[in-house]
Amino acid sequence: MSEEVTATGDRAVSEPLGDILLRLRGGHPRRVHGSTEVVITSITHDSRDVVSGSLFCCVPGGRVDGHDFAVVAVAAGARALLVERLLDIPLSQNSETQNSVTQIVVQDVRTAMGYFAASLFRHPCDELTVVGVTGTNGKTTTTHLLAAIFNEAGRPAGVIGTIGAARTTPESTDLQRRLRSLADNGKQSVMMEVSSHALVLHRVNGCHFAAAVFTNLGHDHLDLHETQERYFAAKALLFEPSLSTVGIANVDDVHGRLLVDAQPITMIGYSAARLADVEVSASSHSYTWVDHRVTVPIGARFNVENSLAAATTARALDIDVDTIVAGLARTAPVPGRFESIEAGQSFSVVVDYAHTPDGLAVALASAREVAGSKRVIVVFGCGGDRDAHKRAPMGETAARLADLTIVTSDNPRTEDPMSIIEAAVAGVPSSLRQRVSTQVDRRLAIEEAFALAGEGDVVVIAGKGHEATQTIGTSVGAFDDRVVAREILESLQ
Repeated sequence: MSEEVTATGDRAVSEPLGDILLRLRGGHPRRVHGSTEVVITSITHDSRDVVSGSLFCCVPGGRVDGHDFAVVAVAAGARALLVERLLDIPLSQNSETQNSVTQIVVQDVRTAMGYFAASLFRHPCDELTVVGVTGTNGKTTTTHLLAAIFNEAGRPAGVIGTIGAARTTPESTDLQRRLRSLADNGKQSVMMEVSSHALVLHRVNGCHFAAAVFTNLGHDHLDLHETQERYFAAKALLFEPSLSTVGIANVDDVHGRLLVDAQPITMIGYSAARLADVEVSASSHSYTWVDHRVTVPIGARFNVENSLAAATTARALDIDVDTIVAGLARTAPVPGRFESIEAGQSFSVVVDYAHTPDGLAVALASAREVAGSKRVIVVFGCGGDRDAHKRAPMGETAARLADLTIVTSDNPRTEDPMSIIEAAVAGVPSSLRQRVSTQVDRRLAIEEAFALAGEGDVVVIAGKGHEATQTIGTSVGAFDDRVVAREILESLQ
């Protein structure tokens, strides 16, 4: 493989297809039509990203079939195609690629392309300690806590996940490129959020995880998985020997206990319920673990589970307890995860990404613990064009656990915002309706919550967390709950 260093410090690849095929660890072709001497410089599943020398992966999808874009990809410079059937490509459209476009026929392109990407980028997981974290809630915080521990241990860590990304787990071609970049730029470990979508859509094919972590299972993504059983089955895929060496699971969750009992790899359970001397505030939590006092500068009781998951995983990967404790103590607050907003107000404000019934329940339970005898006020909404089944349960959860609830918009997308709000309110029992109001404008809803809040109350702004935009119809506008909350609080002063 010939290499050059780009302006970003990443190595550019340029390699004969035959060498890529020799290093494959899965997704092997049924047939190669054409020369294996063609030089590959990139791999992509998006015809818009094709450059000269690309291997273009023709992924069949629910709405479009990548095979239909093969001609476009060849015209843009693709030198090879990953296909499920041989295509008739009019090569004369592009003199550079005439008579030199190779077609690699595989049984399933989506399954195979992660292995091809891993081979092209010389299996970056071989050079990294990669930890995969899955579960409905807690993935982002757990990966950041793990990164803090590994950095403390002198094993520089990168994080791949929800914050700053279009997808929780990137598509396999993008993921392998990102892993190679992290390895080339000095990272020794990577903490990765692994979504159920990524597992069933084979985005992590070509990866191997030194450890896989399961946080919990709640109600989410049933628009894809249809049933809770299929959702759990998708999560359980991460704990197969082909993907992971050891598994870490939350045994306070029934699904975590199932994993510990049933998975074929070595499984280690953790339980926050067994910890001693747990103390929680809006900005920190602490407890005693293996005869050490652990203090983490992140609030909320549910983060006790997340820090314990990180500590248990790091210990399983041979990091000593003193280093784990020191790393957790130096963890920075995770954006939009029970993030406290302070502007001199007499009440507490936290912004949290809770966007499922279970996530909302644990966020409100933590807020209740902080509020004590004072009130908990929640502002939340449900996303449009997504799992509609969770709207009514979220409405019920909010009304039951908060003293006052304001249901508002949260990325309604192409749905009518008021219809989404009404679906959430429909889940509220009639005996609790007096606690619930609606305000379709999210900024006005936050203003209303602050106007109602008294000294010592806790206002939870839930659903968007770190997100910096709001999608209404097909328009995407700037809207960051943290920024908006701070602006309103400062104006009140």
